[in-house]
Amino acid sequence: MAEQDTAVYQSIALDIAQRIVSGEFPAGCRISGRSLLAGQYHVSPETIRKAIGLLKDENIVSVSQGKEIVIVSEQKAYEYITKHQYLKSAYSLKQELQQLLQQKRDIDRKFDSLLTEIVETSDRLKNLKPYNPVEIRVRANSYAEGKTIGDLQFWQNTGATIIALRRGTQISISPGPHVILLGDDVLVIVGSEKAYERTEAFINQARETE
Repeated sequence: MAEQDTAVYQSIALDIAQRIVSGEFPAGCRISGRSLLAGQYHVSPETIRKAIGLLKDENIVSVSQGKEIVIVSEQKAYEYITKHQYLKSAYSLKQELQQLLQQKRDIDRKFDSLLTEIVETSDRLKNLKPYNPVEIRVRANSYAEGKTIGDLQFWQNTGATIIALRRGTQISISPGPHVILLGDDVLVIVGSEKAYERTEAFINQARETE
């Protein structure tokens, strides 16, 4: 636990030094008191006191009797960062990581929402007989591989309609005529039973040899 506490206030000291070098806290600037800094970094005032103590020992800041913190030297702050071989402090990296994790959570929520919508749409389509959605996989080296949906004249040749295309973990709803089909793509189609049979035969017929 002691090692972790040490890493925290050292990281905060490095982050403050980085903010000084970047010009956020120029020389002569008076920065927030320990209580406000503690709120910014979500640590105790004692941890901030230790971090400021490190900067004071390096003549980067001065602390008056009234506990006012004044920036003394940007050069010393730069030397402090260089000495510790940091371009960014652990705190800054942690902040970036938290932002990335939040973005990932947002993307996951959107993905889950899209999947739910697809499932609900599929469930509704299943009740519209005889138009039950069916999945057909495009086999590698089949006639359709490398061709666009438009080039294949899909509906004219099969009588079926593509409502979705699944490629790995990606799902496209109502893919347009310019989408190129690849081996192992999964087409979600609706149509009559004969349309399903025609689609399977048409999509996966052998590629013509030159």
